[in-house]
Formats: sequence, structure tokens, C-alpha cells
Amino acid sequence: MPKFKVVVSDDDGKSYQLEVETSALIGKKIGDVIDGSLIGLEGYKLKITGGSDKCGFPMRPDVPGTGVKRVLLSKGPGYRPKERGIRKRKSVRGNTISEDIVQVNTKVVEYGEKPIAELIGQG
Repeated sequence: MPKFKVVVSDDDGKSYQLEVETSALIGKKIGDVIDGSLIGLEGYKLKITGGSDKCGFPMRPDVPGTGVKRVLLSKGPGYRPKERGIRKRKSVRGNTISEDIVQVNTKVVEYGEKPIAELIGQG
């Protein structure tokens, strides 16, 4: 079963990192809303905003599939140009979660009854 680091961002600016071993995230895409109970956050709804693979390549929402592709980029994620109008070919990962993804970034869409810090044992 694959292991993911799920980063959950809150509306108040805090983010929480959880180590999760589940195959329920495989096949989900950037922009999908998942149930928080998949990662131990009962009552929460989370939206997938991105991630990165084991080599550090970022996921991009506009690249379909799960593989690594070399794409001509003019802005992030994956590239931040120093000047305006500069483009560069960079390696990025597709928008679908696979076994090669290590980190999954999410944000809270719907809150549960208990705060996140209490559910993960930080509160």
C-alpha cells in the first residue's frame, strides 16, 4: 500500500502534515474533493490542490495523466521566471495521483465538528 504525506491547509493560514498509508487517493485528480475520513479527519471535506513525486517534480493541473512530461512553461507551478516573457522547458508530473506521488497538498473545503489539531493529536 502506498504511503503519502498529506499536507492539509486551513483557512487561518495553518497547515498540518499527516503520514497516511492508503490506496484510496490513487486515481484522484487535482481539483477533486475527497472525504477527510480517508486520512483520519472525520467530518472534513478536502480539495486536492497539488503535490509532488519521489523525484521532486511538481504536479500540474493542466497536464493530463500520471506520467512525467517535459512542458514549455511560462509560470508556476513548477517554474518561476525571473523576467516577464521568459519561457523554459521543465519536467512536471501529470494531474492524477499514482504510486509515484509522495506528497499530496489539500485545502479544507468543509469543516468537521472537532478542530484538525485535536484530531491529529497536536491539540
